[in-house]
Amino acid sequence: MIRFDNSYARMPQGFFARVDPTPVTAPRLLALNGLLADRLGMDRDALTVEMLAGNAIPDGAAPLAQAYAGHQFGGFVPQLGDGRAVLLGEVVAPDGARFDIQLKGSGPTPFSRRGDGRAWMGPVLREYLVSEFMAAMDVPTTRALAAVATGEQVWREQGGLPGAVLTRVASSHIRVGTFQFFAVRDDRARLQALTDHVIARHYPGADGPLALLDRVVAAQAETIAQWMALGFIHGVMNTDNMAISGETIDYGPCAFMDIYHPDTVFSSIDRQGRYAWANQPNIAVWNLAQFATCLIPLMGAEEAAVEAATASVHRFAPLYQAAWLRRFGAKLGIDGAQHQPLIERLLSMMATQRADFTRVFAGLSDDTAIARDEFTDRAAFDAWARDWQALSPDAGVMAQANPRRIPRNHRVEQAIASAVANDLGPFRRLLEAVTHPREARDDWADLSHAPTTAQLVHQTFCGT
Repeated sequence: MIRFDNSYARMPQGFFARVDPTPVTAPRLLALNGLLADRLGMDRDALTVEMLAGNAIPDGAAPLAQAYAGHQFGGFVPQLGDGRAVLLGEVVAPDGARFDIQLKGSGPTPFSRRGDGRAWMGPVLREYLVSEFMAAMDVPTTRALAAVATGEQVWREQGGLPGAVLTRVASSHIRVGTFQFFAVRDDRARLQALTDHVIARHYPGADGPLALLDRVVAAQAETIAQWMALGFIHGVMNTDNMAISGETIDYGPCAFMDIYHPDTVFSSIDRQGRYAWANQPNIAVWNLAQFATCLIPLMGAEEAAVEAATASVHRFAPLYQAAWLRRFGAKLGIDGAQHQPLIERLLSMMATQRADFTRVFAGLSDDTAIARDEFTDRAAFDAWARDWQALSPDAGVMAQANPRRIPRNHRVEQAIASAVANDLGPFRRLLEAVTHPREARDDWADLSHAPTTAQLVHQTFCGT
């Protein structure tokens, strides 16, 4: 039994198109997140492979594809929408919390723009691994409930690839681009309805559009700081990929840095470095400014509204800086606000000497010698370490802040390749390891190793 109460499906005409998933030929379960099912109050036995593939619609669901617009690499597209995903509905968990259940890769919708609406197995398994790691590290994120192979091929530039469907769970799938869809049409009635819906669902107590903007700015400042502290690069921070809830959404060409450098980019389509690691806070501000622009017509007199909205967006910088110092301070077991120069000194050395981001911080938590081995100038590291150790860093705080392992890009690629060859063993092993990222286990030691030069992944690819 799954308890649905589909508030988004009750929104006015124009918010979505009603559409069912397209059935697939031979669905086969690749992974099921039983603990997440329990959290949602779902009977695991009720989550049949037919339902998770889109071949059967559960009782109480109201399938639809959401409409939205968006800036993609800075260029505005007035209509995007769910082109390869169907929202089954909103599940009400035992504690009353609401979660969207969405099938990604479930076939064409009215928003597919000549696409096939399908996904291939690689990006589905990548999103499963990365989103579940992020959840394990307490980063606000969409979750993976299940992955199902379709038994069909999808055709991409690489040729025919095995198809798959991801069952994604989110607090909601409402984006900055959802607001832009109505703002560009000057549809104030629907903008107001959307604002009221978001406040009721995500930010109860927020008094109107300006208060909503304030809350979203604060939520995004915290989330982006968490990304930065894990060396995470989203890859496509378009406005249609920024969730109003503050959750990380739409894991496409995402990746985690191996060698640290602030200008690191992985996405094969980000040729100008717009969404590089260090630029993510700036892009968040840009996206939030687009969100503010959508809300201004609902905020009364225009001049005063513009002034208030601008001030709200400008609050991102100090909120983010405080969160960044708190996160990186925790990684070193110190008060980041009091010791910012020490943090920056370490990062500067890491960039110059091509140190591995995760291994440096994990090494400082476990064994300083491991961190030291990441540096070519050992004397400079030793001098920094003496200054750091003089502050009596809190080992317990560091243990919580620093994962021993991440979904390394080369390990993710290896797991995908094995899964395509019908061997799910590497995927399952990597999934277990990255969903227990702080745990010390000898049998996972190899998953903590930095890649060799030959194993480095330099590009990840957008789209599913």
